[in-house]
Amino acid sequence: MKEVEHIPNSRLKEREKIGPHLTKHEQVGLNGRIALIITNSVGTMWCAYIFAAIALISLPAAIQGGVATLIAWIAQTFLQLVLLSVIMVGQKVSAAASDKQALQTYKDAEALLKIQDEVHRLIKINNDLTEEIHRAVTAKGTTAA
Repeated sequence: MKEVEHIPNSRLKEREKIGPHLTKHEQVGLNGRIALIITNSVGTMWCAYIFAAIALISLPAAIQGGVATLIAWIAQTFLQLVLLSVIMVGQKVSAAASDKQALQTYKDAEALLKIQDEVHRLIKINNDLTEEIHRAVTAKGTTAA
């Protein structure tokens, strides 16, 4: 029987060193770190509450200004100011979910690669045993004749 050489998948060692790519790996350089600090500060529900309180300070003046002023206050002041933080919180939650999914996919792929190597090892054992059986049967047939 022909011997098949197994070359382990090189991606296994690379994956062990690097690990999965996560959102936190995207912070690049000083500007990236500054942007991340600002995003983490503004992207909280506490910041949304503070922005809502700031916006509500000008509500009495918007009501006195009439319907057009009130509509402008709602659209330009309250919604933009408060929704900015709420959307950022939602993005952080979404990014965390994506990171969890990426990590799970990484672990699954890693497990499959290890299973593949184990299957190859078992096939090699099976081939070796089959060769031994073949030799034994062939040797027995030769001595019987």
